[in-house]
This record gives sequence, structure tokens and C-alpha cells, in this order.
Amino acid sequence: MHPFGGIKQIVPAGLDAILLYFAGDTVDAANARCQHWLHAITNLAFPWLKECVPAYDSLLLVFDAYKVDSHYVYQMLRSLAAQDPKIRINGTDGVSVKTHEIPVWYGAEPANDLALVSQKTGLSEQDIIDAHISMTYKVYAVGFAPGFAYMGNVPATLHCARLETPRKQVPKGAVAIADAQTAIYPSSSPGGWHLLGLCPLNLVDTSHNALLKVGDNVKFAPISEQEFRDLHEG
Repeated sequence: MHPFGGIKQIVPAGLDAILLYFAGDTVDAANARCQHWLHAITNLAFPWLKECVPAYDSLLLVFDAYKVDSHYVYQMLRSLAAQDPKIRINGTDGVSVKTHEIPVWYGAEPANDLALVSQKTGLSEQDIIDAHISMTYKVYAVGFAPGFAYMGNVPATLHCARLETPRKQVPKGAVAIADAQTAIYPSSSPGGWHLLGLCPLNLVDTSHNALLKVGDNVKFAPISEQEFRDLHEG
């Protein structure tokens, strides 16, 4: 393990970025350390910091190479760890979490792989829905497309590998699963995940701000077709 703050490894990523990997017995533990470092760094608003990109167990720091170099950033991290006891001890405390309840019309015709998932898992279609809504999911990363949040962990009984041949078009709002992850397609796009239903909410606003952010919690709630249409039209 790296000598401070639960960082396992620091890797150069070109001339203007470094990649931090975090230690942890589980993905949740490593991601919690990632979240604390993300908040600690962004709250300080360093003028040389251009971007922070969090993922499951890593954090990419992109800096202005005309102002600082990777050695400077490394020393900043060491100094921050020495000053912040929450980072120094375990890197997991002090991060507030927002919880979203996301409505889903399960089995919606444009996004209905329930029969296929049933065939692969041995669960009934209602059991699939019940399993999917039974968890509180954590947003581990946002990527692939603006607002596309990778969430976990899906119950083991629901695990399905990605489709062998991805679809050319997945509808906007499709709620999907792949392996241990679940997600909502924020816009119409190609995709290879199994589809469970449709969400009526816009996940990205007109200013390109995403509803779901790394570190947020998500609960899915089933709604009827009429409720979907009312929310979608509203």
C-alpha cells in the first residue's frame, strides 16, 4: 500500500495527469476512499487542477502542465493526507451521500428483456423485478455517455453477461443490467446490456448537468404504464 491515505498506487498518465489507485478489501471500501479524496481535492479548488475523473477504485487528476508538474501534485497529495485525519486514518469518512428514488416502468415494450433474463437466470419475471428493486445501488462511475451512471451491486441471482451482439439502438431511459452492474441509458444509443424497463426522468439537463453523480445512492421503484406516461409528459 502507498504510504498515505489508502492510496495503493500512483501512476503517471501522460504529461498532464496522474492516476490514483485505492486500496480496499472490497470495491466499496476502495471506492469510499476514492470518494473522500475526490471531495477533499475538489473542495480546495486548486487553480492548476483542470479535471477529476473518479471510477470504481481510481481517480484521474488532470492538471495544467504549464503551472505544475506531477511531482508537485504528488507532494500536494502527501501534504493533504498529513493535514486531513479522515484521509490519514482510512480515507472513508465525511462524505455526504444523496439518495435518489428512480421510477421504472418494468416490462415496457421498447425495453423488455425480462423473458430473456428469466431464461438466463431461472427467475420469474416478477422475481427479476423484485430482486432489482430490493437493493440500494451506489453510483461508482459516470461515463460512456453523458449522464450514464454505472451502479452496483446487482444481486448475484440477476447477473447476466452482456449481449453477444450489442443493439444498434437502445431507447432513452432504458433501465438495464450487465453482470453486477445496473444503469439507465440517458439518451438513445447503442448498447449491449439486458433491458428491464423504462425510466421517465431526464438524466441530463439542458446545461449538460447529470442527475446522478459518483457517490450517490439509487433506489428503483416500480410504476405503471400510466404513471410513466404522466411523469414523462410532465
